[in-house]
Amino acid sequence: MRCRPFLLALAVTLLSAPTAALAAPGHYDVTIKRDRFGIPHISGKNYADVAYGYGYAIAQDNICVLADTYVTVDAQRSRYFGPDGTYLQRGNGQTTNNLDSDLFFQQINDSKHIEDLLAKPAPDGPLPGIKSGMRGYVAGYNRYLHDVGGTNGVSDPACKGKPWVKPISVLTAYRRLYQLIELASGDVLINGIGEAQPPTPSLTGGAASAAAFSDGFTADRAKAAARTLSKRLKFPAGSNAIAVGRDGTRDHKHGLLLGNPHFPWVGPERFYESQLTIPGKVNVEGGSLFGVPVVLIGHTNSMAWSHTVSTAYRFTPYQLTLVPGSPTQYLQDGKPVAMTSRKVTVQVRQADGSVKPLTRTLWSTRYGPMISDLVGVPLPWTPVAAFTYRDANVNNFRSFNHFFATNRAQSVAQELKILRRYQGIPWVNTIVADRTGHALYADIGAIPNVPDALAQQCNSALGTATYQLLGLPVLDGSRTACDWAKDPDAAEPGLFGPSHMPFLERSDYVTNSNDSFWLSNPKHPLEGFARIIGDERTARTLRTRIGLIMTQSRIDGSDKLGPKGFTVADMQRLDWSDRQYAGELTRDALVSMCRGFGGTAPSSSGPVSVGNACDVLAKWDLHENLGSRGALLFRRFWDHANGAMPSPFSVPFDAGDPVHTPSGLATSNPQVQMALGDAISDLQKANIAFDAPVGAYQFLTRHGARIPIHGGTGDPNGEFNAIEASWNGKGFDEVDFGSSYMQVVGWNDGPCPIARTMLSYSESSNLTSPHSGDQTKLFSRKRWITEPFCPAAVKKATRSVRRLRG
Repeated sequence: MRCRPFLLALAVTLLSAPTAALAAPGHYDVTIKRDRFGIPHISGKNYADVAYGYGYAIAQDNICVLADTYVTVDAQRSRYFGPDGTYLQRGNGQTTNNLDSDLFFQQINDSKHIEDLLAKPAPDGPLPGIKSGMRGYVAGYNRYLHDVGGTNGVSDPACKGKPWVKPISVLTAYRRLYQLIELASGDVLINGIGEAQPPTPSLTGGAASAAAFSDGFTADRAKAAARTLSKRLKFPAGSNAIAVGRDGTRDHKHGLLLGNPHFPWVGPERFYESQLTIPGKVNVEGGSLFGVPVVLIGHTNSMAWSHTVSTAYRFTPYQLTLVPGSPTQYLQDGKPVAMTSRKVTVQVRQADGSVKPLTRTLWSTRYGPMISDLVGVPLPWTPVAAFTYRDANVNNFRSFNHFFATNRAQSVAQELKILRRYQGIPWVNTIVADRTGHALYADIGAIPNVPDALAQQCNSALGTATYQLLGLPVLDGSRTACDWAKDPDAAEPGLFGPSHMPFLERSDYVTNSNDSFWLSNPKHPLEGFARIIGDERTARTLRTRIGLIMTQSRIDGSDKLGPKGFTVADMQRLDWSDRQYAGELTRDALVSMCRGFGGTAPSSSGPVSVGNACDVLAKWDLHENLGSRGALLFRRFWDHANGAMPSPFSVPFDAGDPVHTPSGLATSNPQVQMALGDAISDLQKANIAFDAPVGAYQFLTRHGARIPIHGGTGDPNGEFNAIEASWNGKGFDEVDFGSSYMQVVGWNDGPCPIARTMLSYSESSNLTSPHSGDQTKLFSRKRWITEPFCPAAVKKATRSVRRLRG
């Protein structure tokens, strides 16, 4: 259809949208070919065309989740959902209050910070192609809403007819991108920013000040806070990635990549799979998080890449010393500095359904916003001390330029140059393989330049504890000498330069499973980097260790699964082998301990009958396949035992053998003994048989039917195919987290890559769509999709074609 009637109608619907940042009318021409799984293969003459088609396609499949997310970044959750409601940021694990969220985003929106970033020339601001693409994306999203007649025409019952489903502006789309950049920094501090308020004047007197000073972080309080932060600051999103070079593949010529991110199965941090093609210029296929019209994890013709969540912190708190009697002034080098304030107004739904404005004053320093807590750990603003923070990602629109360039890259060498040029990666590692047999691991991105010496010289009492336990400093804000250091090769002052960040190129392999950089390849440990980036010479998770074991044993053939060296099929089997490493390390000792109880095991609530638990564990196949019996009982055991002090293992960690230690089971430890009794009690109370198969209780419901899901807990259990089905006291919840957009990409001497993919939860979040569970059924059966990439394969796989012009 021609675009003129559409543009006229769209102009009317957008009259009430935010100013300028609306998509200007363009001339778009794009073709969307969908295959049998609804995956769109989108082609156009330029990036604006392709993004237009992408916006249309993802709106067709996921309009409700996207619309909800745009409400969030436009600071309108209190208007539509009430100020007291909350939402879960599944990507970082934080439960966020609606009002605090609105205040956080409205402050950003009022400051025009995003507009300022957009105005910067590249590389600090978006490249011209990104800007035209974002206009195209918004036009495509809005075109879909127009074509279905607005919110009342939406097919997804989750948001059909809702007033918050509406056209968006280009600025709103950029706000979503900014939200994703901030996922591991500003987004974890939303509640603490929205609620940070200075003490009342009556509390600023001398006696009150002395009392408040005594409430500071003593050594014991600091250690307790650090222990809590060590649990709550763990990023729930994770990943495995393996890049194999020519010396690790069967043909000794080409590279091979596995990407296996562990991300939410619901909400806006889902991946959406697509292929974006500009003939003769770009051909890239992969997954991107909702609202991002470039591929974030995927492959081009000759290069494949994935990401894993980095251990590096992307922000640092600062502790301020306040001016006596003036809690909104702080001392810096002995001189008073006034905080800045901004009155932030948001619209709030009342009990009677009406909407009224609410205004709150938020405070900031030269570092950034004031905060009153960090992921629920109070950081009190007293008459004498308070906390603020500095964010490495606050100006990081370089991120989009990075991915825009990566979508064109064809080699490890090119990708390494892109990483160094932009330092745009906001919170992940990068793992790359290419056709010519090179493999790369890198944690090069936006990381605060806090060398160990600076942290030691500038840490507060709280920071000393958090730095030792977590690697997160809490710096002294009273001295400018405690500002982040500056590297001459950094993309932005205050960040580490690439020369001070870890990377490793290998011809055999590199891998990462969310531990630090240290053991990316045990033959070449990376050492000598700042603690804020990650730890060294410490125990690795069981998931990291099983990944290293499976990778090395396949390369040298010691796994006895065929001739040595990887093929695409080998990597597919590795990813879904569903080996349970905690069980491999401890099961035999556990069975002996169980049988030694004489029929009755201790538990936290008293003795329990062992029944046939010992025999079930003895017969367990040490996997978490759908038919594995005993895995659920062991899973509950390890959930209890893993916290045993000083350790559930009998053999301690040895830095000289980090892949195989710690190991064994500390069967004489009373906590380990009670863990088995507690596991037995758990299953008995839930009426789950000890030998119940995994597939009977781990599932996803689609179209009224249960789809059984294989895999198990990645951490701490050591399951590479990480699947999260939380224990609720009565059984296991439906799967809502885990292996998401998976890809295995290799090459032979032919012109096209050999790619197998799987989107575990399928393309659409609309539960009435046939593409809300079709790939999930394949995943359940351990089947991969042979990805159509080159033109002939795409043509053969096409089930529908739509050409859009606008």
